[in-house]
Amino acid sequence: MAIRASAQTLGSRGEDIAVRFLTSRGYFIIDRNWRIREGELDIVAKSPEQVFIFIEVKARSSAAFGDPLEAISKEKALRIQRLALAWLATHQLLGAEYRIDAIGILIGRSGEISIDHRAGVL
Repeated sequence: MAIRASAQTLGSRGEDIAVRFLTSRGYFIIDRNWRIREGELDIVAKSPEQVFIFIEVKARSSAAFGDPLEAISKEKALRIQRLALAWLATHQLLGAEYRIDAIGILIGRSGEISIDHRAGVL
């Protein structure tokens, strides 16, 4: 149980870091942890160019098991796309311009943070 709780804490911290990163670059956060039966969207934002952005966040405490973004499989990316379309449909925005981004965050033991933002991963 402690491992799961610590992973959830790391994930929440990573999402908080991603939100600060995005807002500092002019993104407007619309939704966090939007969930339906098929899954969850970590962050929904609007870019400075007024494009809807659906962001998957992966946080790790080390790169010992690979880069955080390597955890996003093709199947996971396609699920995010389906969830993005469901979010747009739910908010009566089908047809709006959107893209899917990924943010990988490494949080070192001494508190150093590395952020890798990749736009348009799908």
